[in-house]
Amino acid sequence: MSKKNTTYTNNTELKAVDFFCGGGGMSYGMLQAGIKVIAGIDYEPKCKETYEANITGAQFIQADVFELKETDLEKSLKLKRNDDNLVLIGCSPCQFWSIINTDKEKSKKSKNLLIEFTRFVRYFNPGYVVVENVPGVLRKKEESGLKDFIEWLESEENGYKVHFNVHNVNEFGVPQSRKRFTLIANRVSNIELQPIKSEGPKLTVRDVLGLDNGFPSIKDGHTDKTPFLHSVMKLGEVNAERLTFVKKDGGNRFGFADNPRLQLKCFIGREKSFRDTFGRLWWDRPSPTITTKFYNISNGRFVHPEEDRALSLREGAVLQSFPKDYKFFGKGIDSIARIIGNAVPPEYAKSIGQAIKQNSDAAI
Repeated sequence: MSKKNTTYTNNTELKAVDFFCGGGGMSYGMLQAGIKVIAGIDYEPKCKETYEANITGAQFIQADVFELKETDLEKSLKLKRNDDNLVLIGCSPCQFWSIINTDKEKSKKSKNLLIEFTRFVRYFNPGYVVVENVPGVLRKKEESGLKDFIEWLESEENGYKVHFNVHNVNEFGVPQSRKRFTLIANRVSNIELQPIKSEGPKLTVRDVLGLDNGFPSIKDGHTDKTPFLHSVMKLGEVNAERLTFVKKDGGNRFGFADNPRLQLKCFIGREKSFRDTFGRLWWDRPSPTITTKFYNISNGRFVHPEEDRALSLREGAVLQSFPKDYKFFGKGIDSIARIIGNAVPPEYAKSIGQAIKQNSDAAI
């Protein structure tokens, strides 16, 4: 345990502050694990309506973490330093460290967000710290600030027991293959806390999509004006024809590769590249990583397993493990898809929260 003074109160309820909260995937999972979320912080005001509609009792703070002061947060949320029951969560935007991002200039500012988050950890010395990000922050742990952060946490003075590794969320109740770097630091006990794996078989697309799971068959361009948001992008005439040549349940762009009218010039002679583009999901496998562009068939394997269309907004959300009644708000398909694709899958967040909750309960 830390040698620093610890704040003990009669209220042993865990409480979390979720930095870079987005639309609330991490916060929702923490709530499901029994942890009270008192605030979500994000620079993007477009997340506010979605966050507040789903994260009961939490305050949305629209702020730039580069400008936010520790003392201001302390006063506004009535936080105590050295509090065993405080959980600080930092799931910063990760475009700079992502292997799929090619424009590093646009995302350069995001590379220092982990370093900024550590200011608050150092100041508050919470009982628990959670960091979730792309695996690239571990591959570049010195440049990302991760190496120094872990060394500070594990120092004799601070006394955190730290788990950090790359996990596939499919092992934690998410019907998606998505590898994420995860750090859980605990100074309440000397136990290394890890996300708790789900029991039973791993979920696949068939477990959550299709008619049997409440998703009626729709055509491309369908607009669902209800909160269910089973809405899908309209396809151009040529792309619609291309999908008729992509075989059901796992087919890809090679279905139309021999048709000179449909084949794209950028794919000619590149049989080993972009193999998932225009690809269909498999029913009996987890989906690929749901990105912010999952509504677009030319941005990955985002075609429905049977129907000739991209995934709908609600299908993408369910593959991210959001419940079907989770409310999303935005001006269009692209803005809502960005909230969904950027989110921490709630079921994965829940598995992290459960590990913290069990440790806290045992320490009482």
